[in-house]
Amino acid sequence: MTHTKETLLCDLGRLGIRRDGVLMVHSSMKAIGPVEGRADAVLDALMEFMKEGLLLLPTHTWEEIGSRQPVYDPASSPSCVGILPELFRKRPGVLRSLHPTHSVGAYGAGAAAYIAGEELTRSPGPRNGCWGRLYDSRAQILFLGCSLKRNTFLHSVEEWVSIPDRLTAQAKLLFIRMPDGSLLPCPQHRHQSSAGDVSARYDKMEPLFARRGAVSYGSVGDARCILGEAAAMAEATLDALEKDPQFFAHDRPWVG
Repeated sequence: MTHTKETLLCDLGRLGIRRDGVLMVHSSMKAIGPVEGRADAVLDALMEFMKEGLLLLPTHTWEEIGSRQPVYDPASSPSCVGILPELFRKRPGVLRSLHPTHSVGAYGAGAAAYIAGEELTRSPGPRNGCWGRLYDSRAQILFLGCSLKRNTFLHSVEEWVSIPDRLTAQAKLLFIRMPDGSLLPCPQHRHQSSAGDVSARYDKMEPLFARRGAVSYGSVGDARCILGEAAAMAEATLDALEKDPQFFAHDRPWVG
């Protein structure tokens, strides 16, 4: 079956998304299946659906911005997290935050205020940054054809409570190309752990999220979707980390 913008809008309408709220979307275009108009039609559907609210997509550049290329240019640095974020950041009306490695694209009500101040960050997900604001705004997070392993928000939650062995001890000197062309120094403590990629274990939280009503399920096109409530997900994760601060450093499941 080939999906269309109209059928995708219907699918989105069944998920329980608050159309006038804040929605962060992690995505896999491949999982959605064939779409008339391809990725642009998916973005058309998302942007129309959230026209009364605020739509956010991650436009991360951590794969490119580093020692070999220390300059992040919000106008041109490509995203490394899929085709939908890459196309989204180029769309008219979309604003991109100034975080050099974990930027966010924002479209809709309050977009400028939401992404403000990211040039002052010193880590990927500080409590007062874009990822922390998902909690404050009672945002929803849609995993569109991807698993909770893509949940950048949980990196941020670990930062809030200073879980050890998550960030580099030394900050890497990066730069942001500002609108006037000047380069603003923005040192960053990067993600790093002796346990490897801890986000590969973030899906361990799914049973607890489900038990607490923090997630619900549906589909968009062919893609299985998880819709999460950011505040409830954070609170469940904080409880897990209080019991075991290194919960994401090992493969043992949640018990409790």
